Amino acid sequence: MGTLAKSIFLSLILIIFQLHVAIAQCAMCRASVESNVSDGDTSVGAGLNMGILYLFVAPYLIMMTIGFFWYRSAKRKKKLSF
Repeated sequence: MGTLAKSIFLSLILIIFQLHVAIAQCAMCRASVESNVSDGDTSVGAGLNMGILYLFVAPYLIMMTIGFFWYRSAKRKKKLSF
């Protein structure tokens, strides 16, 4: 088995063993937000929603930046080859 396959396998095993911790955090956040909303405080829920949006947008921005530089590099190589 190659080094890449071993590292991927090890990463998957570590992710699987840490999954229960991530699921528990979701329930804790939900309980905290529900408790605060029932008391009339919506700032925690709004902060949590902004955090979710931040985590949602960040990978797309990274991929768009990589794509832009890749496109620019390919365009420059194509221009030099003619």
